[in-house]
Amino acid sequence: MVATCRLGGARPRRRLGSFFPQYLTSGDYMQWPQATGLHQCLHQRASLPDVCPKEPTGDPNSLCDSPSLVADQHRWTIYHSKVNLPAALNDPRLTKRESDFFTKTWGQDFVDIEVVPSLYLPQISKEFFVTYQQEIVQREKIHERCKTICPPKDTFDRTLLHTHDKSRTDLEQVPKIFLKPDFALEDPLTFNAVLPWSHFNTTGGKGNRDAASSKLLQEKLSHYLDIVEVNIAHQISLRSEAFFHAMTSQHELQDYLRKTSQAVKMLRDKIGQIDKVMCEGSLKVLRLSLTRNNCIKAYNKLKLMATVHQTQPTVQLLLSTSEFVGALDLIATTQEVLQQELQGIHSFRHLGSQLCELEKLIDKMMIAEFSTYAHSDLNRPLEEECQILEEERLVSLVFGLLKQRKLNFFEIYGDEIIVTAKNIIKQCVVNTVSQIEEIDTDVVVKLADQMRMMNFPQWFDLLKDIFSNFILFLKRIKATLNVIRRVVLLVLDKNQRSKELGDTSAQKNSAKDSTIDAELVYLAHEGMFISDAFSEGDLLSAAAYSASQRNLSPDSEPSSSDSVSEPECTTDSSSSKEQTSSSITPGGIDIMIGEDIKLSELELGRLANNIQDLLYSASDICHDRSVKFLMARAKDGFLEKLNSTEFVALSRLMETFLLDTEQICGRKSMSLRGALQSQANRFVNRFHEERKTKLSLLLDNERWKQADVPAEFQDLVDSISDGRIALPEKKTGAPEERKPTDFLVVDGQKYAVVGTVLLLIRIILEYCQCVDSIPSIATDMLTRLSDLLKYFNSRSCQLVLGAGALQVVGLKTITTKNLALSSRCLQLIVHYIPVIRAHFEARLQPKQFSMLRHFDHITKDYHDHIAEISAKLVAIMDSLFDKLLSKYEVKAPVPSTCFRNICKQMAKMHEAIYDLLPEEQTQMLFLRINASYKLHLKRQLAHLNVVNDGGPQNGLVTADVAFYTGNLQALKGLQTLDLNMAEIWEQKR
Repeated sequence: MVATCRLGGARPRRRLGSFFPQYLTSGDYMQWPQATGLHQCLHQRASLPDVCPKEPTGDPNSLCDSPSLVADQHRWTIYHSKVNLPAALNDPRLTKRESDFFTKTWGQDFVDIEVVPSLYLPQISKEFFVTYQQEIVQREKIHERCKTICPPKDTFDRTLLHTHDKSRTDLEQVPKIFLKPDFALEDPLTFNAVLPWSHFNTTGGKGNRDAASSKLLQEKLSHYLDIVEVNIAHQISLRSEAFFHAMTSQHELQDYLRKTSQAVKMLRDKIGQIDKVMCEGSLKVLRLSLTRNNCIKAYNKLKLMATVHQTQPTVQLLLSTSEFVGALDLIATTQEVLQQELQGIHSFRHLGSQLCELEKLIDKMMIAEFSTYAHSDLNRPLEEECQILEEERLVSLVFGLLKQRKLNFFEIYGDEIIVTAKNIIKQCVVNTVSQIEEIDTDVVVKLADQMRMMNFPQWFDLLKDIFSNFILFLKRIKATLNVIRRVVLLVLDKNQRSKELGDTSAQKNSAKDSTIDAELVYLAHEGMFISDAFSEGDLLSAAAYSASQRNLSPDSEPSSSDSVSEPECTTDSSSSKEQTSSSITPGGIDIMIGEDIKLSELELGRLANNIQDLLYSASDICHDRSVKFLMARAKDGFLEKLNSTEFVALSRLMETFLLDTEQICGRKSMSLRGALQSQANRFVNRFHEERKTKLSLLLDNERWKQADVPAEFQDLVDSISDGRIALPEKKTGAPEERKPTDFLVVDGQKYAVVGTVLLLIRIILEYCQCVDSIPSIATDMLTRLSDLLKYFNSRSCQLVLGAGALQVVGLKTITTKNLALSSRCLQLIVHYIPVIRAHFEARLQPKQFSMLRHFDHITKDYHDHIAEISAKLVAIMDSLFDKLLSKYEVKAPVPSTCFRNICKQMAKMHEAIYDLLPEEQTQMLFLRINASYKLHLKRQLAHLNVVNDGGPQNGLVTADVAFYTGNLQALKGLQTLDLNMAEIWEQKR
């Protein structure tokens, strides 16, 4: 019926007085209001599952062929169709019938076309389905056989549909208001709609009509009731078996519930007996034990509160004895107890802030105390043997400052070092000035002016006193800083060991916790959690173990205050959260390092480095103050006026101070070294200018004659031969009279020298001795000495070879003796250049060895100068041979005058140089002269056409040559000279 209405059919009107339908469908029944007890019972039954479904009975011929609403409600039927297929096939717009009706939807252009086969899809033929057909044939045969044996049963009785339509028609007579689920006569609107007041109004002479209306209303309602009762009776008849089956099942369920209730009651009675006999006593014991432990905890809490109450007086007492570390530890422990074990106690609500203010006050007191300690330590007399002042006090202060993270306390010590260094110099000047009677302190008020009035010995003693005080000052600083640094390193080492121990404890804790968690069980009793897996002793041991692990791991969370505590626990054990270890300071003081110094390894390492840098800064401060002291004295050019001995003494004193400070502090300070180098450079410049000026004056007054060699110069040369390049010490007592000698003996060789060279050797030794005394000026001295040697070479060349001595000194001529003497002096200097080079090489750094090339250049210049002098001597004789032999004629008498003059000049030459030059050099020189003689004689003989033919002219020449040879070989030292006079003749071709 519903499907018919959806397809557009109109629901027919039913007359109010029509017969009731024979039955109600389950759907209509669910819509009927709950008006009677029987209806309520049926409604309850309708919600139960249909355990015995019963098909409706009736005449199957009375059913129509329309689809069943029950069996086919979820199946598609023709009534669901919404497309008019004939209209789709018969399109009146088309002039002729098309072969395909799809053109209606897709247009008239839609035609069948041949589809091109795809290249990617295979061609499917019947052979592909052969295998499937073979597999399905047997199944199809079995299916067909089963259809014939068991024909399908029509699950829908067609009489049911007819009865349903009739019943639905009768129910439509009942007004809709009775079918509402919220139907209630208590509602005035509902009551007026069901029983109009107009039917009960008897006034106005209408009583008979109203009575009739009331009777009609009563009949109408009775009719509605009859319809409902008939439908309910019919539904009961259809579902009677299911209803009685449900009622039977209900009785069985009630029996099962009754038996179960009795079993539960018996079980509860047994459990109550077991609880009373076996559990109640044990639980009471455990409850009393827990109560006892809670009482103990309350007692310990009260004791802890009493101890905390005494914190402030105890802190004041510790501060009165400068026990800052103890006071800080007490404050930290109290703060921890307040935050963990006494949290929320009203009487202590202000104690935390008071302790914080007290801790800030202790910070200020520690800084002031450390400043006082630094002042007392650095300003006490330097003569005291004790290096460290009150080491226990220092260690306590350092630990307190580290605990409070006041890591800049070393800056206070550094500032005090600066002030004390100034006072040391000032006190030394005052003490020295007070001992000098020549200085009137009333007239000269300023200390700087008083210091400038001192002579060098007085000022030198003052400087020595300052340096010695600074050494003691630095040793004292180093000892104090070593104590501080050792404390920092002890804390760093403790942190590292605690970290390693914490890692190990964490691993052990994880294993222990897993074991305890596996053994613990909890029972719920009167709202408390207790453990029955351990006895009281086990609980105490477990608590002790957890407390020890908490002490070993300072970062772990504290245990809950509700846990069972040890009965004998004291205030100290409950409040102490620190693990301390004993360590020994460098001074032998036993200290306790607590875990509450929460500094990272990076901060402690940086602090240790800063303390070491502070020692370096102390050294730099002492050097800076010393530099200012030197500059104050050098304002009037005092240091530049020092002689070599005084400056060397000053330099050695400063070098000693530099080495001592470097040994104490372990690092070089450059300020004083730079000042010393600056003064040394000025000294070197002045030293060199004085010696160069002196050498220039000596050369300008040198007459280039052989000088006598005093014995002291011979001793000087002998000391150099022994390997000591230094000026010999002056002998005390009566001087021994020794005559001067003509020659200077060096390594067995005689050197004829001028007085300037003797003094030059002494000057060279002074340069070398300055290098020994002041090693820092080695490079400058090498450069200045090279300049001095070059100056001597160039100036002597100008004076001798350049004949400058004729104008400077007033010599009439430069003789061969002057030349030979000059050459010999140069040879002496060349002899000592390797010795000087070795001396400087031993005192230079490897990177400075390149400067030694100056000596190589000087040696080459000197050798060139010596060669030029030899060439000059040969040139003198060469010009003489050219002059004499150009006038030579081969004629009697023999020997000729020319040869007589030549032999005479050769004898003079030999006489002039023989005593000055060594025999080897003399022979080499005369060989060169002889070669020049042979060249000129050969040229003259060729000019005269005299040949070696044994003729008269040849005989005359041979006689002259023999005379020349005899005279030359008769000279001293030239007897074995090979003259080879045969070279004067032209060789025959």
